[in-house]
Amino acid sequence: MNIDQYMQTLGERARSASRAMSSASTGDKNAALLAIARHLEASRSALIEANATDLAAAQANGLEAALLDRLELTDARIDAMLEGLEQVAALADPIGGLTDMCSRPSGIQVGKMRVPLGVIGIIYESRPNVTVEAASLCLKSGNAVILRGGSEAIQSNQAISACIQAGLAEVGLPQTAVQVVET
Repeated sequence: MNIDQYMQTLGERARSASRAMSSASTGDKNAALLAIARHLEASRSALIEANATDLAAAQANGLEAALLDRLELTDARIDAMLEGLEQVAALADPIGGLTDMCSRPSGIQVGKMRVPLGVIGIIYESRPNVTVEAASLCLKSGNAVILRGGSEAIQSNQAISACIQAGLAEVGLPQTAVQVVET
């Protein structure tokens, strides 16, 4: 499969998942976020091991110290990812809220309703914790997301993605709601 076909497939899967995510209940979205946190915690050593592989490759390729620091997953950074998931789960659901309501002379009420966008694409560099942050915000807002982290963090992002997929599957939400580009 070439890159065009690969991206087309990711997009089609995300589009299908976005339909399910747009109607997911607040409870299901929150349960998924908390399940992802549990899977990340249970996989902490695997995450650090995958990250060590990325760090070794990045050092061998001469990545500068500042980028190496951003790339590193420490216990403290994993704890921050877990806390972030819990905080996002505790937020009010942004979907369905009405704002700027007004009555027209005809009696019709007009306002703005918050709805999911559908599929979001996010490209970022060597910070694997962004994978969790971006996924959590997209899930909470009822969107599917395609994530493209820096190639220097590919092993870390794949390990994190596996935890996200497991958390989504655990609560019955589509695993393709969060996809990481693996090339």
